[in-house]
Amino acid sequence: MPQNEYIEEAIKKHGRQFNYEERMRKREAREAHKKSAYAQKVHGFKAKLYNKKRHAEKIQMKKTLKMHDERSNKHKTDDNVQEGAVPTYLLDRENQTRAKVLSNMIKQKRKEKAGKWNVPLPKVRGISEDEMFKVIKTGKSKSKAWKRMVTKATFVGESFTRKPPKMERFIRPMALRYKKAHVTHPELRATFYLPIIGVKKNPQSAMYTQLGVMTKGTIIEVNVSELGLVTSNGKVVWGKYAQVTNNPELDGCVNAVLLV
Repeated sequence: MPQNEYIEEAIKKHGRQFNYEERMRKREAREAHKKSAYAQKVHGFKAKLYNKKRHAEKIQMKKTLKMHDERSNKHKTDDNVQEGAVPTYLLDRENQTRAKVLSNMIKQKRKEKAGKWNVPLPKVRGISEDEMFKVIKTGKSKSKAWKRMVTKATFVGESFTRKPPKMERFIRPMALRYKKAHVTHPELRATFYLPIIGVKKNPQSAMYTQLGVMTKGTIIEVNVSELGLVTSNGKVVWGKYAQVTNNPELDGCVNAVLLV
């Protein structure tokens, strides 16, 4: 094949690649218009679901942008003082330089706000209410069925007081209440038996979080003061988050991995 035909083939191939990339770019540019048109057209229950989804996406985007913001901070320079005379109006000033600083504590706070943690178990199996609760029938003829017994492991605080048994809707059995967890530090490769402070987030439901139910994938807060962890300011870290990695109701103990 003559050389000029090779060149023509290469030009055609490059042209096809360019056309594909251009089509993809235009398609992405049109997505916003399509979403806008759909949002204006949709109504009823579908509109509610779509608006809720868009609202959540916007909040997450704003949190992510806020998390990556940097603040300007002043700090002293380590340079030695220059020899020679210094003007009087500079005598009371320290040598300072401006730089973009993100301390570890600020990073952690922003990460907590944005909810961006690299968790060991990003996805967990959904649990139905039939599996989570056992129906307790009450009344003289056992005709009332508004009480529920929690069949999973739970955590209740030190100051917890039960309601009168007749008025209690959700019963959390004493045998399934846990106050301590086996927490593994991923960097130290060591496991510690630490007290639980509270249940931060149960991925199954907000109601389970409120009840203090601990299932696989739940984020709990543990007391790590025994580990001697300190912040950049030298303050002792008291509470840290950990994710439950087992099924406590089956194993008889709570195993978790510390989020660092």
